[in-house]
Amino acid sequence: MSNQPRSVSWTATAVQSLSPGYFPFVLATSIISTGTFLLGPSWLSRALLVIASAGLAMLIVAQVIQVVLFRSSVAAAFDDPGRVFGFFAIAAGLDVVGIRLAAAGHPPATAILAGVAAVVWLALTYGVPAILLLGRSHDSVLGDVNGTWLLWVVATQSLSLVASTLVRAWPSQTGLLAPVAVGLVLYLLLVSLILQRWLTVRVTPQTLSPPYWILMGATAIIVLAGARILGLLAALPVVRAAAGFVEGFSFALWAFGTWWIPLLVVLGCWRYIRHRWPLSYEPALWSVVFPLGMYSVATLSFGQAAHLAFMGPLSRFMLWVAVAAWVAVAATFAARLLGATGFSFTGHHRGAATGRKNT
Repeated sequence: MSNQPRSVSWTATAVQSLSPGYFPFVLATSIISTGTFLLGPSWLSRALLVIASAGLAMLIVAQVIQVVLFRSSVAAAFDDPGRVFGFFAIAAGLDVVGIRLAAAGHPPATAILAGVAAVVWLALTYGVPAILLLGRSHDSVLGDVNGTWLLWVVATQSLSLVASTLVRAWPSQTGLLAPVAVGLVLYLLLVSLILQRWLTVRVTPQTLSPPYWILMGATAIIVLAGARILGLLAALPVVRAAAGFVEGFSFALWAFGTWWIPLLVVLGCWRYIRHRWPLSYEPALWSVVFPLGMYSVATLSFGQAAHLAFMGPLSRFMLWVAVAAWVAVAATFAARLLGATGFSFTGHHRGAATGRKNT
């Protein structure tokens, strides 16, 4: 009988401390599902789609419960400039899963998820800057700038990706593609803030966290959005007017994102090898997996749209790098989860033996 209260207590604690940093798990899983849908194997794509959909549903339910029962925890996250941008991953997760569902032949589900994501994005895209400008308790937030701020860009561009899917069936609504330009401007703005933080505030192993990989992932999702626009009908006025610009800035951002990869690897080595930072599971590790998968899909899609043959083999290689990273992070998460719930591989809950001994 002691097992049930222990499990309930663990679940309540997990929901209360739920971080939006778990939503990049959905992003990572669904974009790798998209990559394997395009490149194979199909069975892996389907399996990852099921996992991503289940994960999204569980996280949404847990997030709603947290808002209803643990409002103080949510309020604390919104008051923290270092964490509040993580909520943009909710909108991005809804959109990226929706894009994969559209490829699987479920456009109504895509439209529903896109509608919810648009509402979440709209509330956050004005609410978060307002909180930072009007509600902060100290003069500067520069020291709180980190890689999660770029989830604002990812969420914005995910709307563009869904829009490019909807415009195929609704050609008169090309205005839905406007978030592409918004996301590009946001990326330039936020990268300048991150570089300013790096140059003016001392970088430590603690502050150099995994979400900085979104520096590359944000460029990749912009490139993917550009590739989707180039793949639309050339007869559409917006495509005729912007095709040259879209192709040019997409290639420039693809090159810039590629440039980021070796630097991010060097920074990771500095953190984990030079300073011996413990490499254990944390939700932020999914922020490394997602950019790898997004880079693969963006490289494949843009290479096809721009007729750049060399991008095909590169996208395949990066897809399997992303799959390997997903498996590694998932394995460490499973080990952490089993340890937290007291499960042992003998088939018994550790608390069961303790309960029998105590009775």
